[in-house]
Order: sequence, then structure tokens, then C-alpha cells
Amino acid sequence: MMSVTRSGATRQLAVVSARLFSSGTARAVANEPAVMKGLIRSVPTGAAAWTAKNSSAVYWVQRGYSSSAAARGASTVAVGNGEHDEKVKQVKNGVVSESANVSNDNKDEKGIVSYWGVPPSRLTKEDGTEWKWSCFRPWDTYKSDLSIDLKKHHAPTTFLDKIAYWTVKSLRWPTDIFFQRRYGCRAMMLETVAAVPGMVGGALLHCKSLRRFEHSGGWIRTLLEEAENERMHLMTFMEVAKPKWYERALVFTVQGIFFNAYFVGYLISPKFAHRVVGYLEEEAIHSYTEFLKELDKGNIENVPAPAIAIDYWQLPANATLRDVVLVVRADEAHHRDVNHFASDIHYQGRELKEAPAPLGYH
Repeated sequence: MMSVTRSGATRQLAVVSARLFSSGTARAVANEPAVMKGLIRSVPTGAAAWTAKNSSAVYWVQRGYSSSAAARGASTVAVGNGEHDEKVKQVKNGVVSESANVSNDNKDEKGIVSYWGVPPSRLTKEDGTEWKWSCFRPWDTYKSDLSIDLKKHHAPTTFLDKIAYWTVKSLRWPTDIFFQRRYGCRAMMLETVAAVPGMVGGALLHCKSLRRFEHSGGWIRTLLEEAENERMHLMTFMEVAKPKWYERALVFTVQGIFFNAYFVGYLISPKFAHRVVGYLEEEAIHSYTEFLKELDKGNIENVPAPAIAIDYWQLPANATLRDVVLVVRADEAHHRDVNHFASDIHYQGRELKEAPAPLGYH
């Protein structure tokens, strides 16, 4: 057992033997530079504190041992912050570098110490302010095309098309009964299901590409982008409506059933699976149009847009919930086009890879 100490300090860090990985926790002492015997040779003092409240820091520590056996070991430790602000240090190969800042206002906040040397990223927006989202990056944002035709509809003609169409229509009836005109909650709950098809289709195409040693024509990325976009809809509406316990329970049930059903359906007939999603998106357009009508009537308060929506869709700072519904509805229209297009490709006896995927189609 190796211990890391500082003379006069009130904390002690325990590290397991050199051949194993382990985790532990330690509470940092206020304004005390960390000195880890055998790990850190020196720590610069007098670093300016960063006052961003409720933020977390990432400490990257790469351990260096003198013996060959010890060199193969590593330890990952979660370190809690002290009472006062302290600049984040990046520690690698025994050398400390200042790489980020941290607020220590929250005593329960814990940074992460890792042997692997993966540096934390600090991004800024165009106006110079710090980028605060880790679930998406500035290059993932975009301005939605609101000019897309919302009234386009694929008329079912084949037997499979009619099954897909009436399957989706039959699902709308219980949904209307359950949610009625609670469109904020309806949107949030349905997005937990809407994000499934893109992930399932993308994963199955990914496996197919691996088995056949061939490219996918960009369709793997397109479908995964669709799944991520639908998930961002959920992250946005979570700020507007809070799910009740029975609605969370419903998500577990519906998502489990739908995931497995769509997985099997896609394996049997991709053209049917994509057609189902195309019709689902048409219903989503209708639902968001009704949402807008309720907002315009004043039945639903047109609250300010969540910050995550403003950054993700590059909305103006004074954007409202109505602006968010408009861009989300446009997203659904684009997903409608992509899935009907994918189904048409299969109906023509072709494979998706034979038609360039509509990457970045927003």
C-alpha cells in the first residue's frame, strides 16, 4: 500500500498496489496545494480562483513509478473540492499544468482524477462566453429550415404501406386519450420513443456493414443523427414539463415494447420499418401544430425558451416556447422525408448504400 501525504495536511490519499486500478475519494483542504509523494514534484501556488458556481473540475493525474512493476499500475481517484476556489491543475508525468478552473463553493462537488491523460475540453461560444453543454458541442448546432413543406404526405398504396399507416393511426387513439391537450408533457414522453428507430436502424446497419465489409453510404450516421436529434428534443422539453412517476413508469413499458418490436420489424422488412417511422413523423407534425394552436390561443403559457434550445438551434436570446415548437416541428418534417425516402429505396429493390444519405438534412 502506498500513501500520499503532505506534512501538516489533514488528508491522506490511499492508493492500492501497483498492478491494479482502484478508485477512492478524498476531501481537499482549502487553499492547500496538493503534493503527492512520487507523483507530483511541484505545484505552482498563487493561482487565480475561478468563481463559476456549481461547476466541476477534471484533474488528470498520470502516475510515474521508478520500478518496472509499479509502472504498470495506475489509480483513479475522485477528489472533492474544498471550501474556497482553487484553480484546476492538469497533472501528467509528474508535471503540473494549469488547464481549467473550478469553483469550490459546493463542498460535495468532486473532480475526477485519471491516469489516462485525456484532457478536458474548454469551449467558448462566438460571444466569448463559456460553452456549458457537454451533451452537444458548438459544431452540432444549426439553424432549422422552417420553410420545409409540412403538408407532404405519402399516400399508402401497397399492402405493407397500409399496414404501416393504420398501425400508426391506431397508436394515436390511446395517446390522445392519455395526454389529451397536455402537449408539453405529450411531446416530452413521445420523444422517449421517437429516438428509438434511428438508433436501432443505425445499429443494425452498422453490424451489416461490419459483416459484409462494405460502406453504408452514410446511412449509419444519418440514422444516428436522427436519434440524437430526437433525444435533444427530449432534453429540451424536460425543461418545460416534468414527468410524473406513472409517466416515467409508462416510458419503461412503452420503450421496451417498441424497441424490441421495431428491432424485429427492421430485421424482417426495413422498408416497412422506415415507412412506419415516416408516418409517425407525420403524426408528430400534426401534434406540434396543435401545440402551436394552444400556444396562440393562450391556453399554454408561452414561456421563454430553455437555454439548451437557444444554443442547440441557434435561436435568438429572447426566443420563446413557440419558437422551440416551430424548430422541433421542422425537425420532424425532415425526419419524415428521410424515412419515407429510405423506404422508397427499398421498395425499388435497392439498398440504402446505393443512394447517398442526406447527411446534415435539417
